[in-house]
Amino acid sequence: MRFDTPAGNNPIDQMKIVGRAVDRVEGHLKTTGSAPYAYEQNEAAPNAVYGYPVMSAIAKGRIAAMDTAPARRAPGVLAVVTAADAGKLGKGNRNVAMLLGGPEVEHYHQAIAVVVAESFEQARAAAALVQVKYEAGAGAFDLKQAKDEGKVKGGGMGGVQNDKRVGDFEGAFEAAPVRLDATYSTPDQAHAMMEPHASIASWDGDRLTVWTSNQMIDWGRGDLAKTLGLPKENVRLVSPYIGGGFGGKLFLRAEAVLAALAARAVQRPVKVALARPMIFNNTTHRPATIQRIRIGATRDGKITAMAHESWSGDLAGGKPENAIQQSRLLYAGANRLTGTRLAVLDLPEGNAMRAPGEASGLMALEMAMDEMAEKLKIDPVMFRITNDTRVDPENPDRPFSQRRLIECMRTGAERFGWSRRNAQPASVRDGRWLVGLGMAAAFRNNLVIRSGARLRLSPAGVVTVETDMTDIGTGSYTIIAQTAAEMMGLPLDRVVVKLGDSNFPVSSGSGGQFGANSSTAGVYAAAVKLREAVAQRLGMDAGVAEFADGMVRAGGKSAPLGQAAMQGELVAEDTMEYGDLAKRYQQSTFGAHFVEVAVDAATAEIRIRRMLAVCAAGRILNPKSARSQMIGAMTMGAGAALMEELVVDKRRGFFVNHDLAGYEVPVHADIPHQEVIFLEETDPVSSPMKAKGVGELGICGVAAAISNAVYNATGVRVRDYPVTLDKLLPRMPDMI
Repeated sequence: MRFDTPAGNNPIDQMKIVGRAVDRVEGHLKTTGSAPYAYEQNEAAPNAVYGYPVMSAIAKGRIAAMDTAPARRAPGVLAVVTAADAGKLGKGNRNVAMLLGGPEVEHYHQAIAVVVAESFEQARAAAALVQVKYEAGAGAFDLKQAKDEGKVKGGGMGGVQNDKRVGDFEGAFEAAPVRLDATYSTPDQAHAMMEPHASIASWDGDRLTVWTSNQMIDWGRGDLAKTLGLPKENVRLVSPYIGGGFGGKLFLRAEAVLAALAARAVQRPVKVALARPMIFNNTTHRPATIQRIRIGATRDGKITAMAHESWSGDLAGGKPENAIQQSRLLYAGANRLTGTRLAVLDLPEGNAMRAPGEASGLMALEMAMDEMAEKLKIDPVMFRITNDTRVDPENPDRPFSQRRLIECMRTGAERFGWSRRNAQPASVRDGRWLVGLGMAAAFRNNLVIRSGARLRLSPAGVVTVETDMTDIGTGSYTIIAQTAAEMMGLPLDRVVVKLGDSNFPVSSGSGGQFGANSSTAGVYAAAVKLREAVAQRLGMDAGVAEFADGMVRAGGKSAPLGQAAMQGELVAEDTMEYGDLAKRYQQSTFGAHFVEVAVDAATAEIRIRRMLAVCAAGRILNPKSARSQMIGAMTMGAGAALMEELVVDKRRGFFVNHDLAGYEVPVHADIPHQEVIFLEETDPVSSPMKAKGVGELGICGVAAAISNAVYNATGVRVRDYPVTLDKLLPRMPDMI
């Protein structure tokens, strides 16, 4: 099915099941521990043995010698596989570094070998016996130093051009009566998902099956085939349940390759899971940024000039963090400049993490907007409303399909009690606590991705959905079941959903906030085809047939849905593809975050008291799971604001706090009250579902709202995240 024109009325608009806050259909499996995750596929891969990786102890250089003999002689060891043993390996289209390195070393904890043994403990012990001699080289590990030394180059990501100019920014900025020129920084951050990167690999002749934790099945399958030099059709990836990914599992990672190589070496299934320190340094992370923002405005608050430039780092061949993305679209202004710069750093790979680009970019932009509002003596909400735009600021002929940012902010301001905010910083006390309110706009682009599905109708009137879509804890099983049930006129308990298998039709996968809308649109397309097949079997006109309550009715005739399959199972498969609507209309999601914080006047300890998010993101397919997505994202935003930072050892090029003890993330006590409001909205330009996505919108702007609240509470502006005690204490107001 091709989506070329905005959606009209369709069966989804009935909203008998879609749009309802139903429980997760697979929830009982997860709460009882019955849902098998990648490392637990013991029945599918019996008699498995264990692989334990050996990781590079240097960040840059080469392996001079490796002695694996002591490890091979260790109890229980079946094999040791190095790059020399593995034969010629390729590199996937989406990997920056080789997933099995040697003799060249590209980053710290790059995998250089895997030890296979009968037990996990034997493999781990033997891995410690592998003796490696290195020739260490000089590496670059400091983004600020690279920037200061001019070791950066222009670069774009996702189609963004370097130094995109509209109008005359320099002239307009110089002429503006009120100006801001400020630099902000965000640190390297880790995904810190609950489930580690884990895989089990098994060979059947020249065919490979890998049970893995991967968000994008087709991407992973193709890149694994390319890495191993196999035909793609000889590789099967299975990933029915994923314990969190946040973008860290978008791409093929080392453990899947190591498991495949090890299984081939020992001719048995092999399990490989990365220990937490390996995850932080071996896989990907959100890269640090340095961002310069300049805003010029008239005295009544109209922005006349805006520039946003961002510096980030990655391995050679990597891409910059696109922190400027939202600044091209969020606010009006005739004269504009945006650009990204990339420094080649020898740190582990920087790549996508929840809301890549916007999450980091809004941490700076929305703080700058508050600073500018203060200069203008305008309320921060009103300043943003004053500079709203109904069209793409870089292309005024291109309107937004939907844009309800003003309504998000006004709704949030009223619900949160924003009118009671004291604009004078450090002026509200509650005993020993300084109290402040802050807000920020939220923005994330809406992406739609080609996505397919297969539907099977049994004589019992049960519909089974098959698609390689994944569920990373977001509720994919449920919204896909809701979509199929709505389209076929069935209750949820008559729909079975099977996900995460490359034997199924290729879906959008989970990422970029596109998963829910795109994957359900693919199910919609297959359901339309199944409805046509059912109507034909029953001798009815598909154009007027009504599917409801397990029955099909048309032209005075009525029959149970399952009757259409009495002669044999009915199968329909289709893929939703998209035309040029995304070029004709700017499709985005919007929101507003409001936060109240209290800061201890003596210690500068920060406590978040309450948070509110108001979102406009198309049709909300399941408000219950969408709210869970939002509060999880808001919590991650709190971590980004106040605690999360991968600390770089700038001498040896690795992340020092590479576990969940040293890398701090929020806990329940840090987030006492969260409220989420979804505005009633449908976007016919987006898809037949008229939905968008919320999973990444929820983190966008949160950190800036918290930082702005801390400033309102204390009068201390911290432009370098995270906002920690050491940055506040020297500048705190007097206690009395």
